[in-house]
Amino acid sequence: MPLPGSGLAKGLAVTLRTMTRKSVTARYPDTQPELPPRSRGVIALFEENCTVCMLCARECPDWCIYIDSHKETSPPAAPGGRERSRNVLDRFAIDFALCMYCGICIEVCPFDALFWSPEFEYAETDILDLTHERDKLRDWMWTVPAPPPLDPAAEEPKEIAAARKAAEKQAAQAQAQAEAEKQARPGDAEGGTGEGEA
Repeated sequence: MPLPGSGLAKGLAVTLRTMTRKSVTARYPDTQPELPPRSRGVIALFEENCTVCMLCARECPDWCIYIDSHKETSPPAAPGGRERSRNVLDRFAIDFALCMYCGICIEVCPFDALFWSPEFEYAETDILDLTHERDKLRDWMWTVPAPPPLDPAAEEPKEIAAARKAAEKQAAQAQAQAEAEKQARPGDAEGGTGEGEA
């Protein structure tokens, strides 16, 4: 049977033993945490890539993305062509008071318009200020880290392979055309001298 007060004595011994040691707790405001480079902080918007397809807003489980747009019609590129209409972004906002940081909007975006930023210090005193409009979302893009380098042993992306093949084909056609023109010139000159001699 343990002696009365032995538990208290053990607790005090632990306290005395650790009281003189250096604290291992990182005190947040004074010591910034070392976060992984691809950590989920805030969502940034690359506005130039957004086509207002609304996929992110439709797939968001919290309905915290608000998008407004209007259609603009551009004249035909060639005479007799059709007018083209495109969506123009008027408003893109994310309510971070509702967002649960699931990342579905970033995953479903087909045009890479949304990115994770590791920044997490955007607390506000008013909950209404947690709705970030597109100007603020665009500013977060400066904090998005560069993508990790590709593995040298990885397979080449299909888009790059297709672009490289198209460029090689175009270069081969240009070279063949240049050679054909070069061969046609000496023949013309020889024919011209022959007619002059006759």
